[in-house]
Amino acid sequence: MARPASAKPAAARASPPPPASVLNPNPKSTATRRKDDYSSEGVEDNDVFLLPGTDYQLVVAITVLCAAVRLFRIYQPTSVVFDEVHFGGFASKYIKGRFFMDVHPPLAKLLITLFGWLAGFDGKFDFKDIGKDYLEPGVPYVAMRMFPAVCGILLAPTMFLTLKAAGCRTFTAAMGAGLIIFENGLLTQARLILLDSPLMITTAFTALAFTSFSNQHELGPSRAFGLSWWFWLVMTGLGLGTTVSIKWVGLFTIAWVGSLTLVQLWVLLGDYKTVTVRVFAKHFMARVFCLIVIPLTFYMAMFGIHFLCLANPGDGDGFMSSEFQSTLNSKGMQDVPADVLLGSQVSIRHVNTQGGYLHSHPLMYPTGSKQQQITLYPHKDDNNIWLLENQTQPLDINGQPINGTTAWNNLPETPYIKDGAVLRLYHSPTHRRLHSHDVRPPVTEAEWQNEVSAYGYEGFDGDANDFFRVEIVKKKSKGGVAQERLRTIDTKFRLVHVMTGCVLFSHKVKLPDWASEQQEVTCAKGGTLPNSLWYIESNEHPQLGADAEKVNYANPGFLGKFWELQKVMWKTNAGLVESHAWDSRPPSWPILRRGINFWGKDHRQIYLIGNPIVWWSATAAVVIYILFKGLAVLRWQRSCNDYSVTVFKRFDYEIGTSVLGWALHYFPFYLMQRQLFLHHYFPALYFGVIAFCQIYDFVTRRISAVGLREKPIVGRVGAVAFLALSVVAFTLLSPLAYGNTWTKAECNRVKLFGTWDWDCNTFLDSYDAYKTLPSTPAAAQTPTQSAAVQQPPPVQPPVAGGEQGQIPIVDAQQQQGQEVKAKVSDAALPSNKRLVHTEERVEFRDQDGNLLNEEQVKALEGKVEFKTRYETRTRVVDAQGNEILLPAGAQAPQEQEPAAAPPVAPPHPDVEGVDRETPKRPVADEEMPEPKQSVEGEKEREGQAAKPASEGNEATAKAEEAQKEL
Repeated sequence: MARPASAKPAAARASPPPPASVLNPNPKSTATRRKDDYSSEGVEDNDVFLLPGTDYQLVVAITVLCAAVRLFRIYQPTSVVFDEVHFGGFASKYIKGRFFMDVHPPLAKLLITLFGWLAGFDGKFDFKDIGKDYLEPGVPYVAMRMFPAVCGILLAPTMFLTLKAAGCRTFTAAMGAGLIIFENGLLTQARLILLDSPLMITTAFTALAFTSFSNQHELGPSRAFGLSWWFWLVMTGLGLGTTVSIKWVGLFTIAWVGSLTLVQLWVLLGDYKTVTVRVFAKHFMARVFCLIVIPLTFYMAMFGIHFLCLANPGDGDGFMSSEFQSTLNSKGMQDVPADVLLGSQVSIRHVNTQGGYLHSHPLMYPTGSKQQQITLYPHKDDNNIWLLENQTQPLDINGQPINGTTAWNNLPETPYIKDGAVLRLYHSPTHRRLHSHDVRPPVTEAEWQNEVSAYGYEGFDGDANDFFRVEIVKKKSKGGVAQERLRTIDTKFRLVHVMTGCVLFSHKVKLPDWASEQQEVTCAKGGTLPNSLWYIESNEHPQLGADAEKVNYANPGFLGKFWELQKVMWKTNAGLVESHAWDSRPPSWPILRRGINFWGKDHRQIYLIGNPIVWWSATAAVVIYILFKGLAVLRWQRSCNDYSVTVFKRFDYEIGTSVLGWALHYFPFYLMQRQLFLHHYFPALYFGVIAFCQIYDFVTRRISAVGLREKPIVGRVGAVAFLALSVVAFTLLSPLAYGNTWTKAECNRVKLFGTWDWDCNTFLDSYDAYKTLPSTPAAAQTPTQSAAVQQPPPVQPPVAGGEQGQIPIVDAQQQQGQEVKAKVSDAALPSNKRLVHTEERVEFRDQDGNLLNEEQVKALEGKVEFKTRYETRTRVVDAQGNEILLPAGAQAPQEQEPAAAPPVAPPHPDVEGVDRETPKRPVADEEMPEPKQSVEGEKEREGQAAKPASEGNEATAKAEEAQKEL
């Protein structure tokens, strides 16, 4: 039964007045009458549109300062960096309209493309390798980097406004904005063609909008459904839509807003005085529309634009279903006859593994039966055509067999192929039939799988191992006649080998190079149903004329394409589980244990590392709140009644809101097995900085026991001092963010932990040494084997090479075991000298980069481990074996045209030809190449190389070339 509003529980009447809390600046406030509506105590109107003019001037100053920091030498480096490989490449595909598959939604990629297109980018540059030069092909990379940079610039004023909306003082908000400006990790991401800077600004905007809306909500019923209330609620919905349209990390932001919205609705539900059922329904529906309908509509609209831009086939369409592919230009097909007859020439497509075609070609297996190969091929080709034959030839009017492959063309009765029919599949281009026998496949040597081959010759009648029985899978086929006999597209069937009982089967395993890495086809005993399902796509027969019933792929429409792409993105994202040289796990992020090597060239390096002052203070704020909350819960259990104190309650709610944002953007990563990197922590870091600034504001302004509320100058000095400390840390680490020149000594001085694993030997000993470096050609790419020119000792002191942390080099074993070709550019030789050859010389150095002579190296053999982390230098030798000293700035001539350097960026683990399920085994003894000599330190060199994150699903070069040919 409801009690009167004036009544109080007996326990409450018996309780003594609560003591003044240390968090209460005004003990008299505990005696004030509690409000009768859902408005919150201690909340003022913090509408950011009503700030004093000085605050807006400060916002402008913060924006200008942030722009100066973010845009400083944004043209540097002039080559591809880290995941610019992926996201710049996606811009190229957008401009060409070629469909690709990526695990991230399209909004940020579309905007990057827009900036590049407006600057004149034509999409011809492929961004294929880290270190690939931008200048020589004239790529407007600065314009493309400008979009992330603008997002990074806006992040600082957004932080300022968010803290003001949360009720913080101006100098506290300015300190928070300063921490964002001088955060090295955010700076690094904002200067490159990456998605994290756009993600951060949309996350920050959502936090600003929802904080402003919450402020209006907590002011009570008088503000409900007002202009400001509606504005910030709609902006929150747009913020959620833009955030999740950049990366699915936006789902964590949705969880944060959703959790706090449920709290608000719960409070509204408890206000039975001012919130009637009708008013509550209005609140509920307003939030449903703004926080669900608007974000979902915006998200789907971005994919609508995505589909409009990518209208042509590309290297990503293999991830999609046949129905999806048929909507792309040149992928669609004409209507085909529905009925499949004996004598039909058909193409047979696999259902489960992106719909490759059953394929053969005049190449033999190197092992097993050594008969003609059967594969799954992703593109349309004449070698995909099969003639469907009966197990016996038809008879003429005299009872004699009608020989030849055209025997079924003029039969009086329509020879339908019904469920259970036994067929032979004749490969017209090579005159062989689909065949299986009790021989292990070339790659998957499981006992339950048999080899499938093409066997026979023209005029050969075949044998019993050519017989396959059609088994229609009714639950996968379209209803009606398609479940009784073979129908094009509509019937899904299995082909059961009559002699052995195995089923024609394919999976994601790729065959080696001798089969062009096409997909393996086997005959499996007990193979899974999805991998043994087939259907007929094309169908021709002389008896099926123009008036025959026709079928085609059903158009999935926008919703069908949208939903299918979401499922493929989710599956692919979850499949990124291979290790990466620079990945890290969530426990290491709050303490800034290690970073990411982005790029290295010309004795410079870009390494993503945060500002330790900012990171550790944000982590400390979270720890402080957790300790506070634990103590508050214990005191609450002991009936200390702290929550009757307004400041105590506001501290718990306001800081708790930010810490909840930190937790929801951090802890979900513990559930992920995929590749993770330090930059995944940035949204959580942002909420941690907000929490730190809020705690600072409470301590210096609202908690009376500290004694700083009456001394605002102390709070201002403390903020300035802390910000100055952050600026110092930022300055010390800034060469790693900007890719500036640096010295070994300065690098080692700031390297506080061994886990901060950038390589100080990358840098030279002094800044003067950089002046003597030869100019690098504009088109030079980051090679996998560095070959810097050997300079005369008086000109350049011995240094540790230009790209040791990035570029693998050869060691003594390589030099002795094989000749290494240096990648050098043309230069004129002295007139009296003749180039005989170039050779590599290895320099051994200690941990400090000091050069070791041969005696020192021999003395250390067997005592220490030699790691080849330093680049080799090229010596030019004449006919007498004398070294040719080239002029300063010249480079060694090219002995012969070098082979193209392999890409620094590894292919995506899910792309064609690099599938994780592909077993690694030799093909045959006679086919095996000479084993490579074991090179000491090879793995270490590979680990030091900068690689893009495996988040862009790009097809292999072979697949791209094949697509172009089509």
